[in-house]
Amino acid sequence: MNVRIKENSWLAKIAAKRLREKQAAFVLGSTIYLWNVSKENFLANQKWLRHELAHIYQFKQYGFFTFIFLYLKETSRKGYRQNKFEVEAREKEIERNLIERFVFK
Repeated sequence: MNVRIKENSWLAKIAAKRLREKQAAFVLGSTIYLWNVSKENFLANQKWLRHELAHIYQFKQYGFFTFIFLYLKETSRKGYRQNKFEVEAREKEIERNLIERFVFK
């Protein structure tokens, strides 16, 4: 599966501000948008990379607009940390063979 990575994204900057973090990664479809982290440093952080790749799988599983709707609905009901999609992505952070399934551009 092909994955695009875009550095210095305003979308990821908004996510960083919302989460009160210095760095952020934000997924839409099969693109990972980064803020305040280089592509090289992001790819070197395998736990973070796996987390974001889990979100790419979620987009593929539910479809683009359906996933966004479900994600926002889940967040509004349970909050960011307890959102089932975030819980699942945190669980995938240790899945060793997850990264091998992707091609990065």
